[in-house]
Amino acid sequence: MCNTAHNTRPVATRAQWKKLVRHLELVIERNKTLNLTRITGWDEAVVLHILDSLLLQEAFSKAPAGAFVDIGTGAGFPGIPLAIVTGRKGTLVDSVAKKAAAVQEFVNELQMSDQLRVESKRIEVLGNEERGRYTVVTARAVAQTATLVEYAAPLLRKGGHLVVAKARPSDAELAAANKAAETCGLRFVERSAYELPKSFGHREVLSFCKVGNPRVRLPRAVGMAQHHPFGVK
Repeated sequence: MCNTAHNTRPVATRAQWKKLVRHLELVIERNKTLNLTRITGWDEAVVLHILDSLLLQEAFSKAPAGAFVDIGTGAGFPGIPLAIVTGRKGTLVDSVAKKAAAVQEFVNELQMSDQLRVESKRIEVLGNEERGRYTVVTARAVAQTATLVEYAAPLLRKGGHLVVAKARPSDAELAAANKAAETCGLRFVERSAYELPKSFGHREVLSFCKVGNPRVRLPRAVGMAQHHPFGVK
């Protein structure tokens, strides 16, 4: 059964903030030799990487206890910040091998290798390998929501949550996501809106809960969810 009750947002300790900042320092330094992010100014990066990632924290904390998987983790956002502040174990996934290797460096440097695992593979492959293993799937600036719903469905156990960060999702995107959710055994749960400080933009966090089995066999072949998502005409 999906739990939608409000939980108090965890407060980051001083040690956690030091780790959050250290992660960002590592990203900015590594970005000099590998294109991980276009955001390199410190003030902008604090907001658009750390704070933006932690906007998922409240919805993340409403999911059942258990491991999470971060789809398209890039430089480790939002997966590493969420792992730091919640203590959950997780898997950080990116199909680009060089990015995954850099994230593994960050995990090692932050002494989080017992908590976080890094994988370089397509999410459809992981969906076949680790079916029903996770209670939370996260994604930030990766794909349209209908695609993310399909990616998440085989990974989630029943009652688990998909938590997605978006800028300004259109009505059409949300309608397609709801149709995809019906096909994939998920249900829309919650939509929260935030304004980032210093006029850095608007964010919305969307939550879906896995309530049943999909109507079709998932995952589909690699690329199908991205190029032919359910619910999109």
